[in-house]
Amino acid sequence: MKTYVLSALLVASALSGPAHAQDSSDTAKAKKEKSENIDLPPLPADKTVKQSATIGGKTISYEATVGSIPVRNEKGKKIAEVVYTAYVVPGSSADRPVMFAFNGGPGASSVYLNLGAVGPKRVQFGAEGDVPSDAGITVDNPNSWLDFTDMVFIDPVGTGFSRSLVDPDEARKEFYSTEADITYLSRIVYDWLLENKRMRSPKYVMGESYGGYRAPRIAYALQTSLGVGVNGLVMVSPYLDPAAVGDGTALSPLPWMIDLPSMAAAKLEREGRLDPQTIAAVEDYTRTEFVTDLLKGPKDVAARRRLIERVSGYTGLDTGLVAKLDGRVDVGTFLRESHRTDKKIGSVYDSNVTAWDPFPGSAYRRSGDPILDALIAPTTSAMVDLVTRVVGWDIKARYNALSEEVNNAWDSGEPRDSPVSDLRKAIANDPRMKVMIVHGYDDLACPYFGSRLIVDQMPSFGVEQRVKLSVYPGGHMFYSRPGSSAAFKTDGQALFQR
Repeated sequence: MKTYVLSALLVASALSGPAHAQDSSDTAKAKKEKSENIDLPPLPADKTVKQSATIGGKTISYEATVGSIPVRNEKGKKIAEVVYTAYVVPGSSADRPVMFAFNGGPGASSVYLNLGAVGPKRVQFGAEGDVPSDAGITVDNPNSWLDFTDMVFIDPVGTGFSRSLVDPDEARKEFYSTEADITYLSRIVYDWLLENKRMRSPKYVMGESYGGYRAPRIAYALQTSLGVGVNGLVMVSPYLDPAAVGDGTALSPLPWMIDLPSMAAAKLEREGRLDPQTIAAVEDYTRTEFVTDLLKGPKDVAARRRLIERVSGYTGLDTGLVAKLDGRVDVGTFLRESHRTDKKIGSVYDSNVTAWDPFPGSAYRRSGDPILDALIAPTTSAMVDLVTRVVGWDIKARYNALSEEVNNAWDSGEPRDSPVSDLRKAIANDPRMKVMIVHGYDDLACPYFGSRLIVDQMPSFGVEQRVKLSVYPGGHMFYSRPGSSAAFKTDGQALFQR
């Protein structure tokens, strides 16, 4: 919500001279107070209901809570309210783990991890054939993690029902930047632990996509600034190193290296040939001949020819097209050209999930993403139904599953490897801390090979045992596939048992 100031009053004050200096001062004071106190109806009190779900073949009874935690500035003034959904198995000992989960965007609520990946209930989304009119009806999630950890799903300010209580300019400063985001969300984790008397519990942080950028940074902030140790991290399709991705025009070969294996994986999957052995050959080529031929440049005729032939073979794209691009296939071209014969468009989140191209004759893409366009309606409806009808948290407000307003306002700062740096420092500080990084092969939003390169370059302080990278069939939301969801749970349970 925006606060509007009548500019005519400010102009009148400025032109009226010294006699009205007090009026000007009063107006400025009123403007400041207005900007710090957006008038919104109070949120409902926290609400808890008893629920059950069949998970891993067993019936698990749990308490579902929807509540809010205030965010305060350095003067103690409440400037925002963060809404969370928690699933807790009652009667457990203080040693039962608790995991805090964040999605990304920036501007995404936590509904995707909650109702898609690890929560006790799920709604189908993210796979081929899903459409916006699919019913937002939840069913028991057999691959939920609730049988081995309690879970708290946190919606950052501006997402879900979480809301800022200050004007947009102040909100951008306090919430919508990389550094401010980590500061207040770390405190939210601390405050939940304090309020629920769970400081003794083993603590884990899960983050998907930009949430994967958040996870290691929040863990390090908790560890070093707030005095809360984190036992483990789970990074799902993480956006780990903004500096490495680039914009496709830099001298560095990294952007092209990071994308190529996922493009190849999509083609191999369509041919029924995707397995760890076949993709390993692509990775080996990407680390070696691809890099050297790319760096030799198009003036080296032999290197250019080799590059075009291999990239065309791995991606399935026409050799002539790849030649026009000098072997540098961007994601947008790959998504459109891979399915152009069928007059369809692939999703950046899973390039084998497609939708009809509404403008197949256009020189450029003019449609949205097949997965994003299909998932917003069912996930939003399902989450609002869970909060308001099932739990009975009676709120009359819009639920923001994906907020363009937050995303557009976001200050990303300079692209740095802050998540990787904080991950290294957190692991070095705590030799018992465990990390799991997971991806889908077909994801071109956050390609898995970027994480592979990052893990391979980490120091050898027990990384082999403490940092595990797993890649599953599927894309950004690989957990939409039952087999990948089950494998993800198996790996997650091993992490918690370690």
